[in-house]
Amino acid sequence: MPRLPAKHARPVTGRRVAMWFIAFFAVVIGVNLLMARFAIASFSGTVVDNSYVASQHYNEWLAAGRAQAAQGWRVDAERQGDGRLAVIIRGRDGRALPNAVVSAIANPAGASARLDGKAARPLRLAHVADGRFVSSAPLPRGRWDVAIEVVRGSERHRSIMELR
Repeated sequence: MPRLPAKHARPVTGRRVAMWFIAFFAVVIGVNLLMARFAIASFSGTVVDNSYVASQHYNEWLAAGRAQAAQGWRVDAERQGDGRLAVIIRGRDGRALPNAVVSAIANPAGASARLDGKAARPLRLAHVADGRFVSSAPLPRGRWDVAIEVVRGSERHRSIMELR
């Protein structure tokens, strides 16, 4: 096996091994801190406060979800150019859903988006056309989770969507 000339060979010393060791763990710790920061910045909160209590209602929630899917209603939300929330409701046939009452609550997506220490903002929606409702006030810029509830007679439709 050929040997490198003496001028190119670098001996492995204790100091060199210590520097490799320190550099390796600095990279690992740096990546962990960066990933933890991304995780904290993107997590909007707990899904349920008590998972045991939530598990007791799981089958009821599945049945309600199946009943809601059977309605065939389509609820879409968008941010208009002026920042106001627009909710569009269509029935199974694609036409506007008449005689519906719509309510919405907006939550900032992420702790950094919280305004005035308030997590939720109820939105007043005005009926502007068949199947179209618009909020009276604009949402501030950023990501928002919007919970929408549509009621027509004894039927209900609940959905949560993210707006950017």
